[in-house]
Amino acid sequence: MRAASLPFAALRDAAVVALREGLGVGPSEAELEEYRQPVGDPGLFGPGSLVWRVHADLPVMLIGGFSALMLQTLHPLAMAGVADHSRYREDPLGRFQRTARYVAGTSFGGMPLVEELIGTVKRVHVHVQGVASDGRAYSAGDPDLVTWVHTTEMWSILRSYQRYSLRPLLAEEKDRYLAEVAVLGERLGGREIPERVSSVRSYFRAVHPALSATPAAKEAVAFLRQPLGTSRSDQMAHRIISAAAIELMPTWARQLLGLRLWPPSSAGIVPVAGPLLTRAAALSLAGVLRNVVGPSLVHAAATARVHASAA
Repeated sequence: MRAASLPFAALRDAAVVALREGLGVGPSEAELEEYRQPVGDPGLFGPGSLVWRVHADLPVMLIGGFSALMLQTLHPLAMAGVADHSRYREDPLGRFQRTARYVAGTSFGGMPLVEELIGTVKRVHVHVQGVASDGRAYSAGDPDLVTWVHTTEMWSILRSYQRYSLRPLLAEEKDRYLAEVAVLGERLGGREIPERVSSVRSYFRAVHPALSATPAAKEAVAFLRQPLGTSRSDQMAHRIISAAAIELMPTWARQLLGLRLWPPSSAGIVPVAGPLLTRAAALSLAGVLRNVVGPSLVHAAATARVHASAA
């Protein structure tokens, strides 16, 4: 499936499906009202932050979010918590939407919403405990696991922004973005959160010996790659997003999970061309998504909240 040959109508339909039928993305009016209060509250980051700039780009967040979920499976203790306590198989859409709400709410919400969402996650973490298949005890509230989930998520979003946004960050801006979101990881209970690009790379080198593609990890990744619907548009959108998400992952992570970028097809696509085809298709889908949904409604509501007069 060459990106250049994808008709606009097919991409448009795929975008609509990805938003509504497949992923259920898009805030309701009641949810938007949460972002309009309290008047004048900048929240955890505020309008001048890079978090607001990066997290307002829907295609970036979709691709980066999927990539983070796959990368996170490589930590055996984090994956054990998901396998034992998550209902991702029965309610994949619900889990994705809850994660999206957490990221959007803590990014753009006023402080009452930020504190509420962080408190909710912490309360859930208290009950996510157990023993992994290798005999080690795990707890979702473990600062090391919180740091792993936070770092992989924000790093994946940053990589997605650099690849699929209209205005990638400069080197200094990338470090500033990571420093900004580190505050969120610390509030959730993480420790020694990497705050620079070089720090993230050092962190991955340090944690790499503890990572592995357990059977549960491979099962979760295989599940994530399956479209939620059966329509042609749904399958097209999901295939593009999941392929782009895999391509964003570090090479060592793809190798651990045995993932290929875009498998050869009967049309004669060779493995070497995989990354280029993946990026071209994802860039096309990202452009259509932006045309379909327009500017972020959450970003607009939060901006109005900050600049509104108390009167």
